[in-house]
Amino acid sequence: MSIALGDLELVDLRDAWQSESQQFTPWLAQPANLAKLSAAVGLELEYQDREVAVGPFYADILARDTATGSYVVIENQLERTDHSHLGQLIMYGAVLDASAIIWVAREFTGEHRKVLEWLNRHTDEGLNFYGVQIELWRIGNSLPAARFNVVSRPAKVVGSTGMPTGDQELSPVKKLQLEFWTALNERLVQSGKIPSVRTPRPQYWHDVSLGRTYFVISCVANVWDKWIGVRIYMNHQVADIALALLDPQREAIEAEIGVPLQWNPFPEKQDKIILASRPADLEQKQNWDEYLAWMTDMVLRFRGAFRERVINLDLTQPVGEEGFEQ
Repeated sequence: MSIALGDLELVDLRDAWQSESQQFTPWLAQPANLAKLSAAVGLELEYQDREVAVGPFYADILARDTATGSYVVIENQLERTDHSHLGQLIMYGAVLDASAIIWVAREFTGEHRKVLEWLNRHTDEGLNFYGVQIELWRIGNSLPAARFNVVSRPAKVVGSTGMPTGDQELSPVKKLQLEFWTALNERLVQSGKIPSVRTPRPQYWHDVSLGRTYFVISCVANVWDKWIGVRIYMNHQVADIALALLDPQREAIEAEIGVPLQWNPFPEKQDKIILASRPADLEQKQNWDEYLAWMTDMVLRFRGAFRERVINLDLTQPVGEEGFEQ
């Protein structure tokens, strides 16, 4: 027996939002809608402000990339893209020192798509441009639903070492680290549970976004002491109060993750960590499948146990003079 199916109908954006600044920008800045845009472009964005003054103009939305803590400028239009918005978004990015610019519009001209592609080709990987088309669709008399279509995204060209071409040849240890993080990224992407992964670097750590600025899931591969680990890494600007607020939840967190954790193992450092680790010799590549499976599983467990807790932390709460107690 067949079932009745409805027809998708494209809705005019102006039927939902008559004003960009007074209606559409506030709608896009709402956490649920910003999360949908984040998922489309592959970044985890944390809202900072809207209508941010930049000279005589105002940037629509200012956010942070939670993986790096750097600014992201979001400029939107309910109409077809035009040259004035192109110039403004480049100015906003320059003045606010943004790492990414997201241009949201009803329709992108061919020329503006080419401009975004050209900018992505001729800027380093520290600056990225995204073109995102927004559409509204409904079925029958249903409420319209927004859909974000990415029409332009960065595709930075790197050399065989994984670093921008022109960098010096890597040492054997750094090559090993880069190869390991590249393999880990592939597994995280395959899991379908990590919205974005960072470009792997030839270093002993590799960060995964947790959804809030100053916090990351930091993976560690210590080639010299032969161990690997997954940790919550808290920047010193929030570390003391965050660790103090998480400590009462230690038992519940460890139960969710399934292994004991090391809480603040290096109390002399300003940045704070919560760590799970195990022995591993990266030079024994025949064991990599086991190492990568463990690390992927730990990243997903850490994200599940910590993400909502970290996002909901009230970092305005005072802590005692002694801060976190062992």
